[in-house]
Amino acid sequence: MRLRIYVLFIALVTSQLVHAQYTPFFENFSFSQYNAGNQNWGVSKAENGKVYVANNNGLLVYNGLNWELNTLPNKTTIRSVLVVKDKIYTGSYEEFGYWKYDEKGALIYHSLSHLLNQNKSLNEEFWQIIQHENKIIFRSFLNVYVFENNTITKIKSSNTIISCSVVNNTVYVNTLTNGIFTLEDKTLKPFLNSKELVDTKIISIANYKDSLLITTALKGSYTYQNNSLQPTTLPINDLIKKHQLNSFLKLKNGNMVFGTIKNGVYVTDNLGHVLFNINKENGLVNNTVLNLIADSDANIWVCLDNGLSKINLKNNITYYNDVSGKLGAVYDVIKYNNTIYIGSNTGLYYLNNDQQLIFIEGSQGQVWDLKIIDNQLFCGHNNGTYLVENKTIKLISNFTGGWTIKKIPENNSYVQGTYGGLVKFNKTQDRWSATHLGQPTIPIKYLEFEDKNTIWAAHAYKGLIKARLNNTLDSIVDYKQYTNKTIASDYNIKVYKIKNNICFKTNDGWKTYEPLVDSIVTYKFLNEKIGPQSDVVSEDLTNSLFFKNQKGIIQFKANNNDKLVLTRDYYDDRLIVGYENISQINDSIYALNLNNGFLLLNANQNFTINKPIKPLIEKIQVNDIRVKIDTSVIELPNNGKISISIASPNSNNHFFEYSLSTNATKWDKVDNENLVLSNIKNGDFSILFRTSNKAGETSPIKTINLHVLPPWYKSNTGFIIYTLALVLVLGIIYLLHKRKMKKEQKLLEIEFKKEQQQILKEKNIENDRKIIKLKNESLQNEIKLKSKQLANTAIALVKKNEALLEIKKELQINEGQFQNKQVSKRLQKKIDHTIGHKDEWEIFEYNFNQVHEKFFNQLKTKHPKLSHKDLKLCAYIKMNLVTKEIAPLMNISTRGIETHRYRLKRKLNLTSEDSLTDYLNSFI
Repeated sequence: MRLRIYVLFIALVTSQLVHAQYTPFFENFSFSQYNAGNQNWGVSKAENGKVYVANNNGLLVYNGLNWELNTLPNKTTIRSVLVVKDKIYTGSYEEFGYWKYDEKGALIYHSLSHLLNQNKSLNEEFWQIIQHENKIIFRSFLNVYVFENNTITKIKSSNTIISCSVVNNTVYVNTLTNGIFTLEDKTLKPFLNSKELVDTKIISIANYKDSLLITTALKGSYTYQNNSLQPTTLPINDLIKKHQLNSFLKLKNGNMVFGTIKNGVYVTDNLGHVLFNINKENGLVNNTVLNLIADSDANIWVCLDNGLSKINLKNNITYYNDVSGKLGAVYDVIKYNNTIYIGSNTGLYYLNNDQQLIFIEGSQGQVWDLKIIDNQLFCGHNNGTYLVENKTIKLISNFTGGWTIKKIPENNSYVQGTYGGLVKFNKTQDRWSATHLGQPTIPIKYLEFEDKNTIWAAHAYKGLIKARLNNTLDSIVDYKQYTNKTIASDYNIKVYKIKNNICFKTNDGWKTYEPLVDSIVTYKFLNEKIGPQSDVVSEDLTNSLFFKNQKGIIQFKANNNDKLVLTRDYYDDRLIVGYENISQINDSIYALNLNNGFLLLNANQNFTINKPIKPLIEKIQVNDIRVKIDTSVIELPNNGKISISIASPNSNNHFFEYSLSTNATKWDKVDNENLVLSNIKNGDFSILFRTSNKAGETSPIKTINLHVLPPWYKSNTGFIIYTLALVLVLGIIYLLHKRKMKKEQKLLEIEFKKEQQQILKEKNIENDRKIIKLKNESLQNEIKLKSKQLANTAIALVKKNEALLEIKKELQINEGQFQNKQVSKRLQKKIDHTIGHKDEWEIFEYNFNQVHEKFFNQLKTKHPKLSHKDLKLCAYIKMNLVTKEIAPLMNISTRGIETHRYRLKRKLNLTSEDSLTDYLNSFI
C-alpha cells in the first residue's frame, strides 16, 4: 500500500513538474564545515550511526553533529573506506589497513600492508573495499588483495581493474579491456568478455529483475541474461551517457541512483524514469559525484569532488526551489486546470509544460491568496482581486489587498477581507461584481461566518469585531468591537472556524465566543488539544487541519487522530513567519509555502520520525588525560577537571542535556557536545545524559558514575599526616613545656635572687635612709645648735652694742667732766668703730652661712643690686630679730631701721601688703 501511495505521489509530481526543479530533502556539507580536503572518495556508515568518509586529507568521522579528521601516519589521501562491525577499513597509496577505537575512545590505525612480506614498494592506490562473506577485498587498478584470517592474498590481473561488485554472493571483477571476471577460490575466472565492453569503464553490476544490470561510464547500461548482453532501453541511458556515469546504486525499493561527473545525481524508478535530478543548479554543492552509498535510514550519501551531501528519500518530501531568486517569498500555491500556480511577493507565476517558471504579465506585486471559486481561480492581490483565465489575469475588484475570501453560508455570494474593510462578490451572468459592505473600513485579514448574517473579523494588526449583515446580505447594519476588556491583547488576533465553532487565536491562547455573556472566553478544548501557542497553518478543510506548535513542529490532525508530519529540519529558516500556509493540491498532496519556493508532502503517508537515541560516550578526559570509557566509576581528583564528549549519530535534529541530580529534575544543555566540569565537591555522583530534539522528545538516559576524591586533608593520607603531625606537635609541646619549665625554674631562681638582692638593697637603702635621717637629724640638731649659737652671738652682740651705746651715751652726757674732750671723742669714736667692726660682721656672716649656706647666694643672684648694709638687714630679719634688736647691731636708730626696711622692700619689689619676713624666709 505504501508503495502504491508513493508511486501515485511521484506520478503526480513528475507528470506536471520539472525534474530539475523538484528535489527531495537533502543536506550539504562543504569542506569549510568539515575542515578537511575538498574531495571525498568514499563513505561508509556504522551500525551506531557514525559516518566515515575517505577524504583527501585523511579519514573524516561524522557523529551527527560534528566532524573529526584522522590522518594516516604517512599523511596520504584515503581513497576508500568500509565499516565492518567495529573496524573501519581504509585504502590509500601503498597502504591499506583498518582503524579501531581503543578502550579510551581514541581511533587507532592498524596497517595490514606488512602482511604482504615483500621488499619493494606497492606503487598502487586502493580505490575500493568490499566485503564478501568473511573476507575483506581491497582493489587497486592492478591487483585484488583478499584479507582473511589475518593473512593477505594478492591476486594479480592481466588488465586494469575498474571496479568490483558483489551480486548474489558472487564477486565480479570488472576490467577495462578483458571484460568481467569472477573471484573464486582466490583466483580470477573469466565471466563475460564482449566487444561492447572492450575499453569500457564498467561502473557497477547489480541485480535487475531476472538479469544483471551492467552500468558503464559512457555507453549507458546493459542487461546480461542467458549469456546475452543487451543494451537497456532505460530512459536514463541518454542522460548518463551525456553526463558520464561515475557511481551507481540500487535501492531496496527497486529505485536506482546514478551519480554523474557533469550533472550531479539522478534518482529513477525501477524502470529508469527520472524522479529527481539533484545538481548544483538546485542546491547540490558540486556536480561531480565520486561515490554513492545508501544507509539503513534510506539516506543517500553522495561523495563529491567538492564536498559531501546527504539525500533523504525515506519520507518522500519534495521541494520546488527557485535558485534564480526571481520568484521571491511564496504565499500560496494551488493546482488549477492541471497547472501549478504560485503566488509570491513579486507576483503570480505558473509552471508550464516544460516546468519552467513563467511570470503572468500585469501581476507584479504582492499576491496574498489563491482560491478556486465556482471553477474559477481568484487571485487576491495587493492591487485588488483578479480572475486567472488562460494564464492571464483580469481585474474584477479594485478594492486593494485581497487577503482572504469566504463563502456566505446558504448563499452563492462571497465576502473578502481587504485593506479597506469587507467586500462582497456576486456572480451575475458569468460576471463577477464587487461591492463594499460599508463600515468598518479597517484592514480585515481574517474572517469567518457564524451564520449567513454574522461575520467575525479580525483587524490585520489588532482588534476583533462582530458584524451583522442585513437580510439582503448587501451591507453591514451594525458591528461591535471587542477590545482588550475581553481579550488580554488586541494584537495578532486570528479568526478560524473549526468544527463549526468560531475560534480566536490570541497571544494568550485559544478563545471562543460565549453568547450568554456576549464575551470572549478561554477555549479549554483547543488549548488542551493542540496547545495555547499552536496556530493553524492550513486552509479550511472539512475534516483535517495543519497546526504548527510552539516548538515549530507541523502536525496534521484528521478525524481526531494526531499525526506528526514535519519537523523543523525540513523547513528551518525557510518559513515566512506569520504567513505560514499549507494549501491542498489534491486529496492527499499538500504544499507548504517557503521563502524561495514550496514543499510538497503526502499527508496519507506514514512519516518516519526518528526518536532521539541514547547518547554514546566518545571520550572522557580527567585533567586533560584520556581514561577508559567503559570504567564503571570514573575517579576524579579533588579540584580536578573532567571533560566528557558525547554523540548520538542515529539521532536527527538533536542536542544533548545533562543532570547531576539522581532524580533528574533539572536538565541543562550540553554546549558543543562536550561537557566540562570542575571544582566538584568530593563524594559519589551520577552524571545523567540524554538526547533531545526540537519536538521535545528525549532518549533513554546514559549514566556515568563519578567518584570525586576528597582533598588530601580529608583522605587517609591526610589522616596519617594528621596523626604524625599530632604526635610531632605533642612531642614538640612536651619538649617546649619541659624547656619552659626549666626556663621558668631558672627564671624563678633568678627572680628569687633578684628579690633577695632587692630585699638586701632595700634594707641597705632603708639603713642608708635611717643613717641619712640620723645624719639629717644630727645636722638639724647641729643647725639648731648653730642657730642658737648664732642667735646667742647676735644677742651677745646686741647686749655688747647696747652696753657700748650706753657707755657712749654716758660719755656724751658727761663729756664736760672730762678735762680733755679729745679723750671723750676718742672713746666715742672707738665705741662706734667697735659696734660697726668689720671683723665682727664677717664672723657673723660666716656663722650665718653655716646655718643658711645658700641664703646670700640666692639673694644676691635674684637681687644683685642689694648693698652690704641691705644684706645685713636681710640676715637679721631672717634670724627673726625685731627692729629694736637690729638697731644696735647696725648702730642706727630704730627709726632708721624702719626706714631701711621700707627701702629694702622696694628693692625687693615688694608691695606694702607683702611681708618682708615671709619673703626672706622663702630663701634657704
